[in-house]
Amino acid sequence: MADTSAGQPVSGGGIGLPALNALPAQAAERVMRACCAAGEWARAMVAARPFASAEQLYAAAERTIASMDEDAVDEALAGHPRIGERLGGAGAAWSRQEQAGVGTAGEATRAALAVGNAEYERRFGHVYLVSAAGRTGEELLAVLRGRLDNDRETERQVVRRELARITRLRLERVVGR
Repeated sequence: MADTSAGQPVSGGGIGLPALNALPAQAAERVMRACCAAGEWARAMVAARPFASAEQLYAAAERTIASMDEDAVDEALAGHPRIGERLGGAGAAWSRQEQAGVGTAGEATRAALAVGNAEYERRFGHVYLVSAAGRTGEELLAVLRGRLDNDRETERQVVRRELARITRLRLERVVGR
């Protein structure tokens, strides 16, 4: 079984669903918090074990995100770096992988992302969250610019959907899909 003691909770193909179900609660919570930094979400997911299938795990994750209060969403957002920046802690290696497309972007795109991140944070009061996996820096910048036109309520709904996408990708890594 992969190391679940600190930092990156799983590596390579993940630990698999049977191992996730069998982990002691504290270790399972660390794994879950690397997928979504909200403690409320992680504790609910640990309490919902065992999961009979990966699909059941993903459905529970999505339902739990949808039911989180705004403070829990803010806690989850705090666990994500700005697009183009690095953050330590659980899930940091996954964030770097997910944002790999930004690393190949030109200086002008990276600078525009930094300006856009700041504008987004002034407008909405939290980090710009987007499922970055497989997207280029230019694509992420275009999405950011489009989302700046959202009202707060619409943007909060978009944030929950993006959080659910990112969380699912990370859970897929945990179970080895």
